[in-house]
Amino acid sequence: MTVLVANPFIGGLHMLDHPFLRYAFAAGTCIALASGLIGYFVVLRSQVFTGDALSHVAFTGSLAALALGLDLRVGLYGACIGFALLLAFLGRRANADDTVIGTVFAWILGIGALFLSIYTTTRSGSGGFTGNAGVNVLFGSIFGLSSGQALTDAVVALAVVLAVVFIGRPLLFASLDEAVASARGVPVRWLDYIFLVLVGITAGEATQAVGALLLLGLLAAPAGAAQRLTPRPFAALWLSAAIAVVSVWVGLTLAYAFPRIPPSFGILSVATACYLLSFLVTTGARRVVDRGGASRRGPGNRRNLVISHGEAS
Repeated sequence: MTVLVANPFIGGLHMLDHPFLRYAFAAGTCIALASGLIGYFVVLRSQVFTGDALSHVAFTGSLAALALGLDLRVGLYGACIGFALLLAFLGRRANADDTVIGTVFAWILGIGALFLSIYTTTRSGSGGFTGNAGVNVLFGSIFGLSSGQALTDAVVALAVVLAVVFIGRPLLFASLDEAVASARGVPVRWLDYIFLVLVGITAGEATQAVGALLLLGLLAAPAGAAQRLTPRPFAALWLSAAIAVVSVWVGLTLAYAFPRIPPSFGILSVATACYLLSFLVTTGARRVVDRGGASRRGPGNRRNLVISHGEAS
């Protein structure tokens, strides 16, 4: 039990006296902001599967870099961005069935296990985190960030945020109606490339916060909750970012207050709770409308789409 649990007021005042917590909150806030914004478009464009694919690639890329004696982030970002570009290049031509997809994913994880074995056997006794390398990649190590790592992660995440703000309106237009956007001169194909590169960078960032296995939750849960709570796209976009940031803040606080709780579990628990709460709220509201005899629910989705088009154009 920490001081935060014994005396929440005193513990809260002194929580950020610890350097590792300051680094975690600084980097985590920026990573959450980027994840919430990117995650909204991932959900809107029905590309959640991309996040799942990148989680496998993040694991293998990170361990490949460690096995080669490089900084973990070199392999992490390199693999995620490279795979994202491959997805953008293949586009709709990649019509593989479930068997092929499952086999490829298992093969990617198998390569990651191979690199982990190479790393642990060739670099044992070198003073590195050989024993925990695989666990840190899979489940994150945000409390282990140095000041330099936290600064780098924060800068990269804020660059992603600025990029999303810059391309947000045309990207929203292309996401809602690609044919109309293309007819109006929106560079849809280039937006696909830019967006997937941003997804790859964000996946690399999220891996350091919650791990490769759980990064999909940080991308999808806040965005899913935001879409349920408001039909207005730009409001949902920033609401998704806010939910992600709150999830990181509360998750890190829980992990500090209860040391047996891993930071990644705390963060994803809060994000999932937000999604479940949004589900209960919207479901309850619909039931109230149904009981009131509302008969105009049918065209609701179309009305939301028209609103979205209005905001996008």
